[in-house]
Amino acid sequence: MSQIHYFTDNSGLPSNRREITFQFSGRTFTFVTDDGVFSKDGVDRGTEILLKNAVCTPLSGSVLDLGCGYGTVGIVVKTMFPECSVTCSDVNSRALELTELNAEKNKATVRAVMSDRFDSLADHFDMILTNPPIRAGKAVVHGILSEAYDHLNRGGVLLAVIRRKQGAESAVRKIAEVFGSCEVIDRDKGYWILKGIRN
Repeated sequence: MSQIHYFTDNSGLPSNRREITFQFSGRTFTFVTDDGVFSKDGVDRGTEILLKNAVCTPLSGSVLDLGCGYGTVGIVVKTMFPECSVTCSDVNSRALELTELNAEKNKATVRAVMSDRFDSLADHFDMILTNPPIRAGKAVVHGILSEAYDHLNRGGVLLAVIRRKQGAESAVRKIAEVFGSCEVIDRDKGYWILKGIRN
C-alpha cells in the first residue's frame, strides 16, 4: 500500500500524465505532472509561498530543491537566477523523470538526483529549499530539517514551508535545536516559512 505515496519510489504505478501551467513573478511555467507525484493537479499554495520568500532577494551559488516533486522550485529558481547551480532531488523516480522533462520544457538546466533525504547527496549547498513530505511522518520531516545543517556551506540557508496545523511549531523547535535559532519569516494562510542559517 505504501507504494502509492508520492514520497516513495512508486514507478510501478500506471501513468496518467497531464500538463499544468503556473504563473509566477510575471512568468508562465508549464509542467507535466502524473499520478503518484505531489500536487499533481497544480502547484500547491505552500510551494508558491516558499518560492515567493526564496526569490525575494537575488540568489547565487548552489541551491538544492529537496523533495522536488516534478521540479517546480528548482526550475523556477534556475529560470530567475540562471547563474545558480541547481540540484533537484527526490526519492520518487517518477518525480525525477518529470523534473528532467520539465527542466527541458522550461529551458532550465538543473541536475536531478534520486536520493532518500540526503543519502545520495554528498554536496554542500548555499541554500536548501524544501516543502517536506508531511505525510511521511514527523521523524522523516525532522530528519530532513536536521540533516540539512551538515549539507549547507557556512552561512548557508535552509528555507522550509510547513503548515501550522501540520507541525510548524515543532519544526521551529527542531531547526532551532540544530541550527541554534529559527526565524519564522512569513505566515500566509496557515503556512509558515522557517529559516535556519548555518553560522
